Amino acid sequence: MKHIITLFLTSVLLFGCNSERKENTQEETKKTPTTIKSYPEPEFTLDEANALLELPLECVENEYPNKLGQTIGSDEDLQSPETLHPIFYGCFDWHSAVHGYWSMVTLLKQFPSMEKAEQARAILQRNITEEKVATELAYFQRDINKSYERTYGWAWLLKLSEALYTWDDPLGKELYNTLQPLTDEIVSKNVEFLPKLVYPIRVGEHTNTAFGLTFAYDYATTVGNDGFEQLLAERATKFYRDDTDCPIGWEPSGYDFLSPCMEEIDMMRRILPKDEFMSWLKEFMPQLMDKDYMLKPGEVSDRTDGKLVHLDGLNFSRAWVLYGLANQYEEFEHLKDVANRHVEYSYPNLVGDSYEGGHWLGSFAIYALLQLDN
Repeated sequence: MKHIITLFLTSVLLFGCNSERKENTQEETKKTPTTIKSYPEPEFTLDEANALLELPLECVENEYPNKLGQTIGSDEDLQSPETLHPIFYGCFDWHSAVHGYWSMVTLLKQFPSMEKAEQARAILQRNITEEKVATELAYFQRDINKSYERTYGWAWLLKLSEALYTWDDPLGKELYNTLQPLTDEIVSKNVEFLPKLVYPIRVGEHTNTAFGLTFAYDYATTVGNDGFEQLLAERATKFYRDDTDCPIGWEPSGYDFLSPCMEEIDMMRRILPKDEFMSWLKEFMPQLMDKDYMLKPGEVSDRTDGKLVHLDGLNFSRAWVLYGLANQYEEFEHLKDVANRHVEYSYPNLVGDSYEGGHWLGSFAIYALLQLDN
């Protein structure tokens, strides 16, 4: 990768603070005099878009290396990634390929004059076809693949469909309609599965329930699927309404790319009226109300390690939750600085990174940057 992104200038504002805390407040908000650095808000410009586009362009049609993650039912299942998944075979695994397509569509929507915009459009037209969608659909409809990509890959497929639906371009409408059979299947799988899920999955990786609910909820509200939207809100309420004292001090775990605490907040701010949400948040994570709240970014020791580089993803996903919260409620404007700190740590390392991070992290960065103006 040839592009290097240098986005952030460092400006330092030193001041002392004494934060009050409850008995259970975690280590990062200790009541001691603290030096706090103000972090500039990142920019999302055409230059950054040109560089970020390189990531999906280099991986969505790159078949190997590949992690299929499949259940084998017979010798017939031992086929190449492109044969099994003629659209989403690149970028190391199925869900990361979906990331890549979402990234291309999103960047084309935001910056249609990108240098390689036509190359991205050609890839979309070449691969999202009725025949290829039918093959992808058939894979998901086999009983042996009932839980394939549940619910992380499902969420990203719905996010891709949402991006196509909102793309003001004839190609967007065409591809949205072409992808619809697979999208409908993923919605059906959610509708079948979620009522059976007695307990939410509270981890920092793919199976995190709150993350899956959030992306699915955005899709449902955007396309006007009221029944699906209601189901998602009901399940989130059942799972999280009575949660208190989220242990943010236990985060992150070594391979996290999602924050269990933050993802839950991201979903609940969508479905609760303001008064209810504020009351819920005061019980769930009251330290966010502190104007001097600090949260250290996840530290990455080796970006060539596919698991350790997950922590860059954590930094981006924390940032998008904090930006979203601050954008929705002015009471949390101070959290933008915490988000900026997380982005500043990981973003300069994104382009030029090894394939271990480059095949998926671009989409996390793009989604975080999108929240700046929302």
